[in-house]
Amino acid sequence: MSQHELSEIDLLKAEIKRLRKSLSELTPPLAVILKRRGFRIYKKEPSDDLLIPEKKFIDDYYDMLKRYSFRLFLRDVIKHQPLFTSQHVTGYATKEVTGEYINYLVRIGLVAPENNAYRLKKCPIKSFGETLEWFVAEIFKREFASEAVWGVKMKRPGIGGDYDLFAKIDGAILYMEVKSSPPKQVYQKEISAFLDRVYDLMPEIAIFFMDTELRMKDKMVPMFEDELKIRFSEPPKVNRIEKELFEIQTERPRVFIINAKDSIINNIEKVMVRYFRTIIRNHG
Repeated sequence: MSQHELSEIDLLKAEIKRLRKSLSELTPPLAVILKRRGFRIYKKEPSDDLLIPEKKFIDDYYDMLKRYSFRLFLRDVIKHQPLFTSQHVTGYATKEVTGEYINYLVRIGLVAPENNAYRLKKCPIKSFGETLEWFVAEIFKREFASEAVWGVKMKRPGIGGDYDLFAKIDGAILYMEVKSSPPKQVYQKEISAFLDRVYDLMPEIAIFFMDTELRMKDKMVPMFEDELKIRFSEPPKVNRIEKELFEIQTERPRVFIINAKDSIINNIEKVMVRYFRTIIRNHG
């Protein structure tokens, strides 16, 4: 592909983003769309366990979080808080890269040198979960010009509970479960709770996302298949779209199971492309 063709593609992507932003401004806010379905947000976007720098560093920090190795590094920093050494956090990158990551955190003010170690300035932080939810919400805002909220709590009889992320996609609701834990730390009850929320809300798009590059077919997909057998006399199939992206074969809601392999942004984009192409194919 020529440089000219690449430039044309970039221009088209920018125009799509601009049009999507304009459309978003013409449709009701996300909170209103949720309210119409009987869902009211009473809390959102908690900051107690949010690990982000001050505003002037946010754009660069967002770009750093696109790196899987940096996200794994941050998990280790949180795991070993308040004090950690480079040896504690070198499990997922080379010694040189880890050193660069540590220096970066010092530069943006998240950690400070202390004797022969480093101290996480904000602690205790329970987990990487809130920071990951914030990051994924930023992806929807920045890459897809979508309104997004994370860390949502609903007051609702029966199901209720915590919803990791909502995004408004051209007037449609996208609900996303955001898991920072590896597959071995995810249990059947979490799959059940996710599907409870999905079939209660009935969003146009639902995504179960795990921030891992490990295979989803080994554990996650079988757990979904087992849960679907409990809920349906004729359970829908869980089909592979490509690589580690899967879809539950139901017309609505469209439910996807994805991970971070090849990048979170690319995988979310593939989900959205598949969703919109199906709409076009079905409705002309």
